[in-house]
Amino acid sequence: MVTIDAHQHFWRTAAQEQSWRTSAHRLLERDYLPDDLDPELRQVGVDGTVLMQSVDEPAENDRLADFAAHASVAGVVAWMPIKEPEAALVELDRVRIERLCGVRCLIAEDPLAWLTEPPALRLFEEIARRGLVWDVVPITAAQTAQVIKLARLVPELKIVVDHLGRPPLDTGGWSPWADHLAELAQSPAVALKVSVGIDALTAWTAWDPAELDRYVAHAVDQFGADRLLLGSNWPVVLLRASYASAWNDVRLLLYDHLATDDERAAVVGGTAVRVYGLDPSGSVGERPADRNATAHP
Repeated sequence: MVTIDAHQHFWRTAAQEQSWRTSAHRLLERDYLPDDLDPELRQVGVDGTVLMQSVDEPAENDRLADFAAHASVAGVVAWMPIKEPEAALVELDRVRIERLCGVRCLIAEDPLAWLTEPPALRLFEEIARRGLVWDVVPITAAQTAQVIKLARLVPELKIVVDHLGRPPLDTGGWSPWADHLAELAQSPAVALKVSVGIDALTAWTAWDPAELDRYVAHAVDQFGADRLLLGSNWPVVLLRASYASAWNDVRLLLYDHLATDDERAAVVGGTAVRVYGLDPSGSVGERPADRNATAHP
């Protein structure tokens, strides 16, 4: 069984400004590099990771390209200026990231009205043609509706929703999050990461996996093991828990709601390998040249 952490970051704070950091995130104001994560991966038995962008700028992709050479990185989700389709196509052609498997940008509460306009649709068709995944976190009704519409208009595009779609873990609320998740699950090309976002980690005063249980149960019920991916959100998760505690606690929560060994193997690695096109030995199955092939003169 291959084990993949489907969501983690590396960064050098001197090289990048992270607009999402606040005074509550002093712990994150330092470098987090492969040598910091490697012992944690060995401790819990993770074979490889999906490295995620954390800053919206071209220089982020250059940094990711350097990190991608590290042995633990099985795939990379790079930054793309999705809201500017022509610029995104240029960036797709520019980047040369080994093990590139997906793209994303930070959307915050943008209603995504532009998401299904013709230029954006052409961009997503090209992303799908290159075998890349689009990662996104739709949290509002408007965003959810647009992501669902996009999934219908570009059915070949694989979409991964990060951080459980950001349930209201800080308040213990349920709707409209649960309804949005059920709507997203109706689109077969949409998968879901079981990970905890910075919003909940900031609001919590302590790590409390029991607070996650009913949200994880709903995710399992709606998506099934074949569309769920386990991710740590390291180093952000260090705000409230060690890597080992966070990984094992959420993994065991998932196991409680999964009936078979095959389902458990899927959520801890098999789904990530299939959705992102990873090589089970720790590298992307397709050649990097295939993923970065230039489609425009």
